[in-house]
Amino acid sequence: MYDTILITGGAGFVGSNLALLWKKDFPESRVIALDNLKRRGAELNIPRLRNAGVEYMHGDIRNPEDLELDCPLGLVLECSAEPSVLAGYHSSPAYLINTNLMGTVHCLELVRKHQADIVFLSTSRVYPVETINQLTYREEAKRLVLETETTMPGVSEFGFSEAFPLAGARSLYGTTKLASELLLTEYIDMYNVRGIINRCGVLTGPWQMGKVDQGVIVLWMARHIFGGQLSYIGYGGQGKQVRDILHVADLYELLKRQLQSIDTHNGQIYNVGGGISLSLSLAELTDFCRDITGREIPIENVPETREADIPYYVSDCRHVCAAASWQPEHSLRDILQEISSWIEEHATQLKPLLS
Repeated sequence: MYDTILITGGAGFVGSNLALLWKKDFPESRVIALDNLKRRGAELNIPRLRNAGVEYMHGDIRNPEDLELDCPLGLVLECSAEPSVLAGYHSSPAYLINTNLMGTVHCLELVRKHQADIVFLSTSRVYPVETINQLTYREEAKRLVLETETTMPGVSEFGFSEAFPLAGARSLYGTTKLASELLLTEYIDMYNVRGIINRCGVLTGPWQMGKVDQGVIVLWMARHIFGGQLSYIGYGGQGKQVRDILHVADLYELLKRQLQSIDTHNGQIYNVGGGISLSLSLAELTDFCRDITGREIPIENVPETREADIPYYVSDCRHVCAAASWQPEHSLRDILQEISSWIEEHATQLKPLLS
């Protein structure tokens, strides 16, 4: 489909998986994975990439000279990011802004020079925190349920659509992503490049190095396997906050469909996630982990809610599902069982990182 593609953040969880899946489907393509290896565990993906014929290139999107290539470029998959919503709180936002905003500028300039296509992986966290928190939620035994009797645009039984209001504060992480979306929209209009924006919810699957603030699904399963402390943080400390999740391989299948018809999707913004059928609370995630591993660990209750936390987010994916004729294939149990099996199989490597 493309002679050469560059994947930024290419040794990270999403980038490496997309690189491997693309190279498998399109072995004639030159696939270059660029990464600065800042996130611990990314180095484990380099042998996997090289063994599959993917070229690893050490580089940092904050440095435009690191993006210089020795050949024409057809596609950029922009997967690089400082992914923590908490980044910048009580500390300098410099790395966050330089990576998530200025790094995007450098990627867009690369795309302009090569007249390449681009897919920008944005985030559901572009939607304002206070607006989400002000909605009404019903408390059930294991989860919060969004009350959809509201005049708020973009809210329905299916979750949050692209019509949800954008006015308000959303964290610096969400702001850098939203600003990058606006820049890409201008590049599409001014420079006649083709691009797609996917606002992703919680992405997960094997080879994700889970942390509390990013990769929580893998972290939860790993702690049940290796032991260690977990906490229900905020909203009374009961673990009832809800997210939808999406397997990274299902994201890849969507991207492939979008790129095969890129003129149809050019300039579009899509909410991308698992939707209501792939949503779960932390308490429900705990039940899955206990059932799959047969192990139970203590979970601390921390009632206080952190900055930028939200009680509920489910992606209303009807727009992208219809536009790309796409549906996620992996069920909740499939996803969690696969993660468990991967952790058990690679326990020696992963225990120092995930325990």
